[in-house]
Amino acid sequence: MTSLTLEQVNKHFGDTRVLHDINLSVADGEFVVFVGPSGCGKSTLLRCISGLEPVSSGEIAIGGQVVNHLPPARRGIAMVFQSYALYPHMSVYDNMAYSLRLQRKPRQDIDRKVRESAEKLQLTPYLDRQPKALSGGQRQRVAIGRAIVRDPKLFLFDEPLSNLDAALRVQMRIEIAQLSATLPQTTFIYVTHDQVEAMTLANRIVVLKDGVVQQVGTPLELYEKPNSLFVAGFIGSPKMNFFSGAQAEKYSAETVGVRAEHMQIVERDGVWSGTVIYSENLGSDSFVYLDAGAAEPVVVRLADKSSFAPGDRLHLAPREGLFHRFDRQGLAIS
Repeated sequence: MTSLTLEQVNKHFGDTRVLHDINLSVADGEFVVFVGPSGCGKSTLLRCISGLEPVSSGEIAIGGQVVNHLPPARRGIAMVFQSYALYPHMSVYDNMAYSLRLQRKPRQDIDRKVRESAEKLQLTPYLDRQPKALSGGQRQRVAIGRAIVRDPKLFLFDEPLSNLDAALRVQMRIEIAQLSATLPQTTFIYVTHDQVEAMTLANRIVVLKDGVVQQVGTPLELYEKPNSLFVAGFIGSPKMNFFSGAQAEKYSAETVGVRAEHMQIVERDGVWSGTVIYSENLGSDSFVYLDAGAAEPVVVRLADKSSFAPGDRLHLAPREGLFHRFDRQGLAIS
């Protein structure tokens, strides 16, 4: 079993409380992503699960066994870091084999596991190279391969792609998704600040703010049914448009939220109006940014090229039923 259970987990650094009563159940083989702004506690929570940080109170169980007092090496986990953490003087083969040699595994077993993992990650041609001779994406694959050979119960990823350029992030995202599919009994916990990574990789997303879980759900649940202003504004790129005060009165709400793709430009009887600030034509679609008197520019996503110029006055309305209402406390109104 590779399930993970957190019960009333708290973490303090001195007088500062960084995790508040975290409760979470992750099923065998699930891919769960932790997201939230910088300083929200997501990496600290990952380190507590790994055993690199002790919890202040609460219980962490892996496969039904409470592991609070077990060191990282005995928790059955493998962690992949943002910085790769490879041994620069060792070859790719030796980096991947190192932990198995420490466990005094038979040589033939080590060789088989290293070569099987290298084949999965397309690293076979590079087994004799040192890390300095590899690209960033190849180094990250080595770090993942070093984790795979240990047959962990639980994979922990701490922002593993943040050092890569945009094209490599896309490639590695696909490779991590494919890796998860080939290891259906292994549970993945993944920390990122990247919206696209969270939405494309996760079975479920855990949204954190100030050490408190705000909402847990599938990517589409969080995108389509956010339970608060915070989650609505954090999940999705570009972020949701918000209209408050008098601009939200028509909908009997303190704040109304509308996704960029759910905003439409109308000839008359618009709910709001605004002046074009800037248009981005991206080929397959475009984004129009307007000053509509809201706290931030309103973004409208169009399915074709934009012909609007700065200074144009446009009328706006949400598509039928595709808007979100929030009360004075920032909670969703059903």
